[in-house]
Amino acid sequence: MSPASSLRRLAVGAAVIAAASGGGAVYLSPSVASSDRGGGPVLDSLRRRIGDPNASVPSRSAQESVLIGASASDPLDVLVIGGGATGAGVALDAVTRGLRVGLVEREDFSSGTSSRSTKLIHGGVRYLEKAVFNLDYGQLKLVFHALEERKQLIENAPHLCHALPCMTPCFDWFEVVYFWMGLKMYDLVAGPRLLHLSRYYSAQESAELFPTLARKGKDKSLRGTVVYYDGQMNDSRLNVGLACTAALAGAAVLNHAEVVSLITDEATKRIVGARVRNNLTGKEFDSYAKVVVNAAGPFCDSIRKMVDEDTKPMICPSSGVHIVLPDYYSPEGMGLIVPKTKDGRVVFMLPWLGRTVAGTTDSNTSITPLPEPHEDEIQFILDAISDYLNIKVRRTDVLSAWSGIRPLAMDPTAKSTESISRDHVVFEENPGLVTITGGKWTTYRSMAEDAVDAAIKSGKLSPTNGCVTQKLQILGSHGWEPSSFTALAQQYVRMKKTYGGKVVPGAMDTAAAKHLSHAYGSMADRVAIIAQEEGLGKRLAHGHPFLEAEVAYCARHEYCESAVDFIARRCRIAFLDTDAAARALQRVVEILASEHKWDKSREKQELQKAKEFLQTFKSSKNAQFHDGKHN
Repeated sequence: MSPASSLRRLAVGAAVIAAASGGGAVYLSPSVASSDRGGGPVLDSLRRRIGDPNASVPSRSAQESVLIGASASDPLDVLVIGGGATGAGVALDAVTRGLRVGLVEREDFSSGTSSRSTKLIHGGVRYLEKAVFNLDYGQLKLVFHALEERKQLIENAPHLCHALPCMTPCFDWFEVVYFWMGLKMYDLVAGPRLLHLSRYYSAQESAELFPTLARKGKDKSLRGTVVYYDGQMNDSRLNVGLACTAALAGAAVLNHAEVVSLITDEATKRIVGARVRNNLTGKEFDSYAKVVVNAAGPFCDSIRKMVDEDTKPMICPSSGVHIVLPDYYSPEGMGLIVPKTKDGRVVFMLPWLGRTVAGTTDSNTSITPLPEPHEDEIQFILDAISDYLNIKVRRTDVLSAWSGIRPLAMDPTAKSTESISRDHVVFEENPGLVTITGGKWTTYRSMAEDAVDAAIKSGKLSPTNGCVTQKLQILGSHGWEPSSFTALAQQYVRMKKTYGGKVVPGAMDTAAAKHLSHAYGSMADRVAIIAQEEGLGKRLAHGHPFLEAEVAYCARHEYCESAVDFIARRCRIAFLDTDAAARALQRVVEILASEHKWDKSREKQELQKAKEFLQTFKSSKNAQFHDGKHN
């Protein structure tokens, strides 16, 4: 397609979108009573319970007892399989509708795809491009919907989510006009859900905003950039927050609990529960429910096959590899996204938790609990970003690397399998078993809503109210402000144990205070109190703000049951720097052993498992530091 025809098609698309949006006030979700969506006594009661600064989740043993107590004569309303974003979202949605809910997760909350995302909360710029050029209203609806959910997610977890400006480099004037028009259209579609307006920057201004951006390509000079806004999140902490919020609301959530088989009523052939194994103790039990929701992500086919071994697979797994580089690769507060490289792929570099995330790949893969990036995929990302940077890009700069499996889904009820959807699919293939899969992090909440709607229909359940999650803030959000870290810095000290056993005070410095505030929100005071009063104020690793007190807090209040749970999902050190994670491990295990009363054998086992986990992040080939020097 010629540049002129591309711009004409873009202009036509803009007119169509303007007409469709009516100024941006389009609402595409099913209508629900305003008292359910925006407020009312149910939501007010939930907000008080979740926002209580002294609230604590029920103990693990209490949660397990609830699941064991769900008998054939007194079943749960809903049993959710899978503790990723979708599963935790389903549990939260269902329990806040007044239903009795249980959730089991084989590993840990967010241990799969949900912790290995791009960390973006996005409306889908590429979907918008397809909608325009194919005049596809279906794609346009996806963008409207995702932008609505993007805004709600940032508002419901403000300590973990924020707006991020993303720079798109333009190496000829056609690209300047094309991207400017396209991203202005993105602003138009967002309407009242807009984060900030996009704008053009000259080549000189762009270099000042992004110093490492190359001014010259291989055969072209930079003409400028267009900056637009999407959202960014701390994905696994958001996922853990959803699970803990569901627990506070009354759901029985249990990680490290694996479904080994489904229970079928022999008379009706309906799925009525699951046989569950506690993977920490080896104990097995039955848990009954009127409806089972399969939210196992890439592993949902394995749950479906428990009913029928010959079930046709619906997951087309795709591998997305990301690498983490030092902070100097990208400035704080500005990302770089190239929508289409010379070989047609998307390349990005995004500041995240004081480092730079770069990616990504999109290739076929097999389904495995611990996917690993291949060296050629890591090198591909390094080569791709080097075309847009004025600094040397080195393998030795890679601090961590991971692979996530995208559960691209085919609807098994569709007649044609030609089109693999990146939207979600909800269906009931066997009575009593509702499966939800596909979709993306941004739309987890509405996916959960659809799944709960299907579960209510399947089990003829009687919720006390409609869905309220659109306006429900998660644990840690209530009363949080961007300036909340200052109170931590002013009110607390970090009491640190020296190697000689003496406890000495240290400042709650800005870096530590900001980290605690953003990671734990309004619960950060409780972590700071542990640091001050229990002598756990020392940093876990040099150059990182993570404190020993966090290990104790997460063991007590966030169902952190293993060393990997902590280094990968409660704090993100494994994703940020595998060398630092390895150095922190011994102390992490010591604190967890004290909290959970482990013996020396368990401590040794935890250390070994964590080291093996770090190997799947290419720890032996990543940057390493000894005596403060980069090796």
